[in-house]
Amino acid sequence: MGYRLVTPPATLPVSRVEAKAQLRVDHSDEDTLIDRLIAAATAYLDARTGILGRCLITQTWEVILDAFPDGAIEIPLGPVQSVTSVTYVDANGLPQTVSSSDYYVDTTSLSAWVVPEITWPTTMQAANVMTVRFVAGYGSAATAVPEPIRHAILMLVGHWYEQRATVNVGNIVSEMPMAVSALIAPFRVNKL
Repeated sequence: MGYRLVTPPATLPVSRVEAKAQLRVDHSDEDTLIDRLIAAATAYLDARTGILGRCLITQTWEVILDAFPDGAIEIPLGPVQSVTSVTYVDANGLPQTVSSSDYYVDTTSLSAWVVPEITWPTTMQAANVMTVRFVAGYGSAATAVPEPIRHAILMLVGHWYEQRATVNVGNIVSEMPMAVSALIAPFRVNKL
């Protein structure tokens, strides 16, 4: 199973204005740094490679398989808003699209499922011949992201703003501020 980002989020879950208020910064000398810290904190949490294992702001992804499974197709990267298309390469090597009336999308579980109403078609025997394109995220506005996640991003930005070196000598250090862990714990897909 592979993933491909088709359309990245149009905005970040936290604005520079919000971050500067959290940091109590009233000058513009470090705006570029603050923007990079917001992007880094977001990347730490967001999407397939983020520790939350879910999308924050609306974005379009594809999950790519070598064939249709025997039953439903799991989309573990959520929250899924919609499935745009299910496409495949048929046994003759021609691209095809499964009609949206031939499946339904179950978004009630933590993972979304594309459930067939028919027997899935036969694909060409090759790698990466079946694709589900989907839209995921809490919404297109930053305020759609749950407030604990947004606050965790602000806390990470604050922590990294104050701790600019990779080594902290003479202090007790932890991997991530404990409050951030507590804020994001209910939203983690894989709770370790």
